[in-house]
Amino acid sequence: MTADRSPLNGSHLHAEIQPFWRPEIVAETGSTNTDVSAAAREGAAEGLVLLAESQTAGRGRLNRSWQSPPNAGLALSVLLRPTVDVSRWGWLPLLAGVALAEAVRAVTWLEPQLKWPNDLLLNGRKCAGLLAEVPEAGAVVIGIGLNVTLGADELPVTPSGLPATSLLLEQAHSVDRTQLAGELLGRLYERYRQWQDAKGDPERGGVREAYVRLCGSVGREVSVSMPDGSSLTGTATTVDTDGRLVVAATDGTLRHIAAGDVVHLR
Repeated sequence: MTADRSPLNGSHLHAEIQPFWRPEIVAETGSTNTDVSAAAREGAAEGLVLLAESQTAGRGRLNRSWQSPPNAGLALSVLLRPTVDVSRWGWLPLLAGVALAEAVRAVTWLEPQLKWPNDLLLNGRKCAGLLAEVPEAGAVVIGIGLNVTLGADELPVTPSGLPATSLLLEQAHSVDRTQLAGELLGRLYERYRQWQDAKGDPERGGVREAYVRLCGSVGREVSVSMPDGSSLTGTATTVDTDGRLVVAATDGTLRHIAAGDVVHLR
């Protein structure tokens, strides 16, 4: 398969997605999350989608930065204004991860897995990351960066040491970025609508079952680096109703992890 790096087809994307979404495509920006967060603070309605052909200062978790070559990846951010209780919002990045994994599988015929909380893996290699931010009360911005046609010499170095990959390198059936964007937005809309209809209940909305099914961390021996600098090792057993990773630690305790960097040990 050749590395098709044609621009996103805006007219086709507009025609294929739900009216809920208002996509805007730019040639280059520093960070789509930064731009959409600014729009949120200026009163933009939910459904805004910003897609960038190239990012020069993309942001990940823990203030990590990365760049994407022109037309080689899918870099986008969406603005949501959930009506459910804020205590349920922790499910939004996990919900988006489910939508991304489902979209990648549908378009590429590959079998992605999710590494808790926000990475998409193919054959154990990182192909995408997600970042959710709250720029103001009542608003959530979710950013997604997916490696589509990057070659081996263009892949970013991941801070965790997890090797990176791209859809092209994993021999995807299709690397059509417009199709991927349309499929992702369609599935994200459906997952978000179901979650909203269920008032944020991850069981009734179906997102917890879907996430656990796709989560490659569950059932694995993991090492978790905590925000306070501590770490723990154990077996990830499930994801609870608050979206936390449940780890049976080697010291015999059962830990519910709300935030942390996870490394799959085997």
